[in-house]
Amino acid sequence: MKKTCIGLLAAAALWTSPRAAFAQGQDSAQDETAGNEGGEEGEFNEAEFDESEFEGGGEKGAEGVGDICKIDPAACPTFDMKQEAAKDMNEKILAVQQRFIIKKRRVEFMPFWGVTLNDQFVSHPGLGMGINYYITEVMAIGLNGEYFGGISGFDFNREQAFNAQVRRAARVGVPLTEYAWGAAANFTYVPANGKFSGFQNFIFHYDVYVVGGIGALSTRPIAVIDPDYRTFSYAPKPAFNAGIGMKIFFNRWFAAVLEVRDYIFLDQLENLEVGTTNTERAVESDWLGKNTLTNNVQAQLGVSVFVPFSFEYRLPKAGADTAGPTAGAQ
Repeated sequence: MKKTCIGLLAAAALWTSPRAAFAQGQDSAQDETAGNEGGEEGEFNEAEFDESEFEGGGEKGAEGVGDICKIDPAACPTFDMKQEAAKDMNEKILAVQQRFIIKKRRVEFMPFWGVTLNDQFVSHPGLGMGINYYITEVMAIGLNGEYFGGISGFDFNREQAFNAQVRRAARVGVPLTEYAWGAAANFTYVPANGKFSGFQNFIFHYDVYVVGGIGALSTRPIAVIDPDYRTFSYAPKPAFNAGIGMKIFFNRWFAAVLEVRDYIFLDQLENLEVGTTNTERAVESDWLGKNTLTNNVQAQLGVSVFVPFSFEYRLPKAGADTAGPTAGAQ
């Protein structure tokens, strides 16, 4: 149907074109009069043209858009343009904003609570604190420390029930380790940041960061194989760490932090072999086994506090060769 109507309109236009050109060659005044009268089908009739027909049709449907509804009823609008224009849009258009938070030259304090993820025999929860200084908006250097207990009576190390079940069922002792403290120097890089909406109208800003560093972790074996004779002392071991984290900001200086970090070190476990005599069992050099590469994967949940609490945007000077405004912390 559409193709047939379009073909008829094109044929009518080609049929009237030579007649209009010939009339212009004879008398331009008569051409204007003929154009206004619109005697031939397909010619433009200015006298019969009504602009109101091209305004919103409303409930009239086809009457508001001229002959388009007669040619193709499917293309005829059925809504009232005046009513649509009178509706309250209630849409919020946010302009391009400046950076929500400036980190450069600010100090971050990050207390956290860590929980072991990958040890089904003993858990090593700990209370920690991280301090970072942001050299740029995306790079920071810092220190972090964590306390696991076992020194001042606040021992967070906990043997899992699974370990006792294995010992009873299989008559096999699993060497365990407990931690006292850990400390490291870290480097942080922020590759991504953004925002998302929540609770209808509230905008949350976030950033994702990666962290790595080197430090020490103080550990000791738990006497499981021969606890009647063996006792162990804490000893620090070199430890590397690497992780990824995310901060969600509630304002310009306070954020919630979720981080997963892997602490990698050589741990020395208890020797599984036991002497046959009391004299052999009392030899301390036989209590420790070989060094074992250990991964202590922790989930760390905490908060982030930036100091100073406020900062100042610094815009470029007039005439500077810059593409746009920049911001810097004071």
